Amino acid sequence: MTAAHSHGGRSHTGRLLVATPVLTDPNFARAVVLLLDHDAEGALGVVLNRPTPVEVGSVLDGWGVLVGLPAVVFQGGPVALDSALGLAVAPGEPGTGEPLGWRRVHGAIGLVDLEAPPEVLAGELGALRIFAGYAGWAPGQLESEISSGAWYLVECEPGDISSPEPERLWRAVLRRQRGPLALLATYPDDPALN
Repeated sequence: MTAAHSHGGRSHTGRLLVATPVLTDPNFARAVVLLLDHDAEGALGVVLNRPTPVEVGSVLDGWGVLVGLPAVVFQGGPVALDSALGLAVAPGEPGTGEPLGWRRVHGAIGLVDLEAPPEVLAGELGALRIFAGYAGWAPGQLESEISSGAWYLVECEPGDISSPEPERLWRAVLRRQRGPLALLATYPDDPALN
């Protein structure tokens, strides 16, 4: 039982936050954020669709060959940009032996210990991606942003963390939703041009 469940709040760990068109903060405009942790203490996540020009192999020895394409570091958010965080999908059912150096976050998605020797994890993980920095919210802050209409909360699919076309992820995630959200995928980049 985490703190989030004890006071009636619902943990959104493992779900996606999709920026709504009203969210104009440049850090998060059109962002798709995977929530890695969400409870009464606040929330933490990484932006899945902000590739940088920096190649993983140039900053983390041995990991470059294990990441999916594009093989670059992604900007996970505005906090702690000098720290790297690895996310990977581990095939297999929860409860079976988890790979050494990998900690389940939600479903098949987990955090990778980048201090571990990459070769130990090489055969165990699919869809590894490296993020610099993360996004963080104080207690209650994310809930108020969601209720004020800044984010849509949707379910994550394992392929989202390793999308080969991250620049298309925002539309792709919206497009698979039912109802009005799917229509938003056609929202023009600049409403003024329409």
